[in-house]
Amino acid sequence: MDWSRRITLKKPGEISIMREAGRINATVHATIREMLKPGVTTYELDAAAEKVLGQFGCVSPFKGYGLPPFPNSITVCINEELVHGIPSKKRVLAEGDIVSIDCGTYYKGYVADSAFSAGVGEISEEAKRLLEVTEGALFAGIDKMRPGYMTGDVSEAIQQYVEGNGFYVTREYTGHGVGKQMHEGPQVPNHGKSGTGMLLQPGLVIALEPMVLVGTHRTKVGKDNWTVVSADRSLTAHFEHSVAVTEGEPLILTVL
Repeated sequence: MDWSRRITLKKPGEISIMREAGRINATVHATIREMLKPGVTTYELDAAAEKVLGQFGCVSPFKGYGLPPFPNSITVCINEELVHGIPSKKRVLAEGDIVSIDCGTYYKGYVADSAFSAGVGEISEEAKRLLEVTEGALFAGIDKMRPGYMTGDVSEAIQQYVEGNGFYVTREYTGHGVGKQMHEGPQVPNHGKSGTGMLLQPGLVIALEPMVLVGTHRTKVGKDNWTVVSADRSLTAHFEHSVAVTEGEPLILTVL
């Protein structure tokens, strides 16, 4: 993809629509959080997401995306699975799992995109720390989403936060612009150097998404051609918000 050709600055009215899309996305997340219990299948989580989206007259931009076409409305990843996990009636949540949910909402021609990770029942201390660091890295990146900073400043903030806490960021998968398309420019990696990349301007909307691994930055793709796992099968986590650059504070779109 030529990311530079797909960069668009949104007008205030467009950001207002994206804010509504973000609220719907957050409603899906809130519904799924309540379902994260032992014995629940990942297919049930996907079905619940589709029901909420339908109540708002929305669809997921995930379904049918890519080659092979992604078959579901959300991605569900467990433990060593980092991103793009396919929901299944055979995959059952168990006590101690870390579950990562990524959901998109297509509303009035615009996309909201966000993700969260959470534990099922009682989880290990390492897993708790992984969740805290990954979410903290997201907000470290968001704090740089201001006019005058560069995308490299955002990337470096995420990388330093994660690696400073002893974990790893993926090199292959990145944050990205979002708007009328799910994947727009600019590309925003989870590693980088301050002062590089694109200058942030009001109207730019980026889906920041730290993807963090316990044991390595290396990943591999499963036989389904979608599910990405840590190469050493260590635990992973994923948090994401769609964030608009404004004249002042960063505006997180994907919250209630």
